[in-house]
Amino acid sequence: MKTGCFLLGAATAFAVTVAAAAATRSQRKRLQGKATNIRGYLDLIPDLTEEQRAKVQEIRKVFLPKVAELRQNMRSKRAELAEQLFEAPADRLKIRAVSDQIVQYQSELEREVIEHILQEKEILSDSQRKKFYDIIVGQFASGGVGVHDLRGRKD
Repeated sequence: MKTGCFLLGAATAFAVTVAAAAATRSQRKRLQGKATNIRGYLDLIPDLTEEQRAKVQEIRKVFLPKVAELRQNMRSKRAELAEQLFEAPADRLKIRAVSDQIVQYQSELEREVIEHILQEKEILSDSQRKKFYDIIVGQFASGGVGVHDLRGRKD
């Protein structure tokens, strides 16, 4: 009798553990899927109306290709800079010129993101603007331009 109760308890514990692991895995996949679908800050505001979502899509049709090109240009120049840094002898003038081009692209990216934020802010309600503000402050806290930063992005 005691062995039967022990086995029943062990089987129950095993079933609960498997169910908890499956639920955790399912939740993690769902959250990862949402994170990879984030293309902009307003994706982090869940209560946008359909009209607002349509306006966001229109804004992004112009914005996303611009920033993708800027990111690609920066990646290209960084690769060129790496090559220049290890040429023998190093040509400091070329290195400085490539570095200056990278800085120009970074500045341009910052300007585009700022303009984008201003455009998106205009389509929000007051309560959504408060959420938007909190998102921007949180995203910029890392020192970059948040979800539009070059780090970790592969366009």
